[in-house]
Parts: sequence; C-alpha cells; structure tokens
Amino acid sequence: MNNNECALPRGKVLGGTSSINFMIYNRGNRRDFDRWAEFGNPGWSYKDVLPYFKKSESAHLQGLENSPYHNRTGPLNVEDVRYRTKAVHAYIRAAQEAGHKRTDYNGESQMGVSYVQANTKNGLRQSAFRAFIEPIRHKRKNLHVVTMARVTKVLIDKQTKQAYGVRMLYRNSLYTIKARKEVILSAGAFNSPQILMLSGIGPEDNLKAIGVPIVKELPVGKRLYDHMSHFGPTFTTNSTGNVISVSTVTPQQMVAFVGGNPATPVSSIGGVEALTFIKTPNSQEPRDMPDAEIIMVAGSLVSDEGTGLTEGANFKREIYNKVYKPLMRSRQDHFSFVVMHFHPKSVGRMWLHNRNPLEWPRINPKFFYNSEDVEYILHGIKEVVRISEMPAMQKLGVRLHEIPVPGCEMHPFASDDYWRCSIRTMSYTLHHQVATCRMGPEADKTTVVNAKLQVHGIGRLRVADTSIIPFPPTCHTNAASFMIGEKAADMIKENWLERGNSS
Repeated sequence: MNNNECALPRGKVLGGTSSINFMIYNRGNRRDFDRWAEFGNPGWSYKDVLPYFKKSESAHLQGLENSPYHNRTGPLNVEDVRYRTKAVHAYIRAAQEAGHKRTDYNGESQMGVSYVQANTKNGLRQSAFRAFIEPIRHKRKNLHVVTMARVTKVLIDKQTKQAYGVRMLYRNSLYTIKARKEVILSAGAFNSPQILMLSGIGPEDNLKAIGVPIVKELPVGKRLYDHMSHFGPTFTTNSTGNVISVSTVTPQQMVAFVGGNPATPVSSIGGVEALTFIKTPNSQEPRDMPDAEIIMVAGSLVSDEGTGLTEGANFKREIYNKVYKPLMRSRQDHFSFVVMHFHPKSVGRMWLHNRNPLEWPRINPKFFYNSEDVEYILHGIKEVVRISEMPAMQKLGVRLHEIPVPGCEMHPFASDDYWRCSIRTMSYTLHHQVATCRMGPEADKTTVVNAKLQVHGIGRLRVADTSIIPFPPTCHTNAASFMIGEKAADMIKENWLERGNSS
C-alpha cells in the first residue's frame, strides 16, 4: 500500500459511515449475540436482539415475503440488488454444485450461498440519515442537526463523576452544550474512544503521556478487532459485455437510474453480487458458524479504471498497472472474489498522540500479527478456486488471471505460498472495526461499558455504536450498528421513564 499504510476512512457526513459503505446488509450469526450475553451482557442474546434487527427493517426480498426473520414495515429498506450479471447466476449455481446450499444469511442459518441483500431503496443508497432522520427531520422540534462541527470532549464533574454536557467546536469557536439527562456518544469505533480519552477516560499510560488529567482509568482503545479481506483471485471468461464496468455504462442507463429504474448497472453496490459463508478445515468454531465469507464481485480493480476501488484500498499504482490494467486492454469479461476472515486472532489497538481533538488517533490494527489468520483466508481462496472448477462456471470458460502480484513472483503461481504472499500484499480492511469501547461487566478489566452501554464509573454517559461490540462479529457491521441504536433507544427510554415514575 502507499506509504505502507492501511486506509481507515470514516464517514464525516450525515448518516456517518453508512453513507460511504458498500451497503451490504448482514446481521451476523446467532452465536455472536449469545456469546455477548454469556460474556456478562444480559439482554444481548440472539432472541433479545432479533426483534431490534426486525424493528428497523423494511424487507423486499424475493422468496422471503413470509419469512419470520424479516419485517416489512420498518424505516430501513433492505432489498435484492435488481441488476444481476450472468456471471453471478453461474456462480450461485456453481457454489451449489460445490455443496453450498442456498440460504437466507439473515435467517435461520448463515451457512451457504446467497445473492447479496442491500441497504438500498429502488437501487438508491439507504443510509442511516435517509432511513431514520430525513423522514422526521422537520417534524421533531427536539431534534437539532449541526453540521461542520466537532465534539472535542465530554464534560464531567470531577467530584460526582457525572457527565453534564459536551464541548463542541463550530466555526472556529468553542461551545458548551449541556445535557439535562445524559450524553450519548455515537461517533464510531475510532472517534468515540478518542472523545472518551480526550475527556480523561482511558488508559493511564496514554493519558499521562499526553497530559490529559485522568477522570477514570479504563482500557479505552486497548482492544481493536477488524476483518481483513484479500482482494483476489480474479477470473476471466470467454465472453464480453456481461459484467459491470464504468466504460460500458450508457447515458440512457444513467437517465433510467436517476428516473427511478433500479435494474441498471448503476444500482450495483460496488459490484458486490453474492455472498458465500463457509467453514474452513482449521475451524475452531461451532458447526453452524462460518469462518470466512466469499464476496463475489462483478469486475475487478480495473472496472472503475483505477479510481474508486484502488484509491479506496490505498493500493500502490504499480500493482494496478501490472496486474489489472492488462484486463482493461483485453476487454475480456472478468470477475473477482474478496475473501474475508470473520474471527481473527490478531488484536490491534488505538491511542492518542497528543491532546489535539482535530488530529486523528494513532491506529495499529496488527493485521496478520497472528499468522493463523492468513491460513483462514488461504482456505477461503482455495474454496473459490474449487467452486470455479464446477460445471456452471466452466460453461463461461472461467480461468484464473495469472499475472502474479508484484513481490510474489518467487512462488509458483496459485501455490499455497503464492497465495500467502498475495494475502499479505493485497488484503485490506472492509471497515468492520469493533471493541474499542468493549461491552462487558465492570469486573472484567478489558471492558469500557456495561450491558446498558453506560461507561463504567461515570454517570449519565453512554456509548452506542460498533465500538461496544465485544468480539469480532460474523458479519459486516452496518446492520449491527442499526440494531445497537434501536436497542440503546429503548434502554434510554426505559431508564428515564423509570426515574420519572419513581419521582
């Protein structure tokens, strides 16, 4: 990667990172949430959280109209991607030929293959803002949205250890915003811990090093889990014009898309078409809990002519020019797979370099620090290759794109050692960072908030975002963040209704 750094962007926009993500709707495995509860978080088991997943959902999924796992009346639209390539239909058939059953990965069982379910509405992105805020923005007198502002710290009474407001930077001036009841941080897996540490809540060594007075010592940012994903392998076919490329999008298709037609290539969610949830031979998880996800993409880094995907992943131009640019010249149809590992053993961390709230925290995800994580992705790649050999794929004349990744040429192409090298070269995060404000009982010294999302030892302060997730989840985190928000809202209302009734 450029400067040997991973790109870790956040959505500084209405709707947060849901406004810049790939719109994949994936809730997770029932065992994820049962583990949360077993860890000492009552109320977070699968049976407890499923109603909150359903509460926000308005599902429009073919064949699942009567599924008990989906709701059709919530504010958040979940639908099939209406535009599908011939390649994805062949892949779905081939995966089944390889032994992967068709599944609703947000239903009874994740295991198997499925067309992707997306947070879109008629092919348009459904961000948190679009789904939850925009419809009521001008109806709710108690809702005030301030843009181009930055919260710099939570204000905490040092005697009572109670939060009473926030400091906010807006148009080069500092403002104090006071809270009558409580403060809720929903700034995400990087910025929520950053704000806590700037407020004096965090690890003693870090806060002392940057001169922040300690209000409460907690392991904020000391644990960071993320999903590493390998971009590859890529396959070519004997056809043309059957996958997605910006060069083939016509003005007529753009006009149709803007006019409300969701069945155009522009409706594709970054080219993602299908997901397959698999077990690997070295699995340490229960039988019904996948170790890896195979993401089928109708194209490659060259499909957008080296713009969004290459730049977003921060891949060096040398890799793009050598491995992928020849595909643009050949104009052959091709498609790729991203293999994502769900339960990494590598644990990263984040910390503050100084007290400047406008400077980003320092982040070391320690990707592949534990080499076992590489092996899970390796087994996922080998499963992709096996699926590509099935009859349904071979009818397309599918074959591996054999230009080796720079730096891996010393290994025989497609050997295990070649793929291990490729994994360490061509992997990147899909932005599923969790656990920086880990949820769990106060007696567990790795945790920051309790099951009510209240910061240990600090009154009237909660965190409600993916930073509270205690373990690497078996999902993309967008759906989980909506669920956490729904459940947090009910807990907050319940708390203050109880106080009102008691008084």
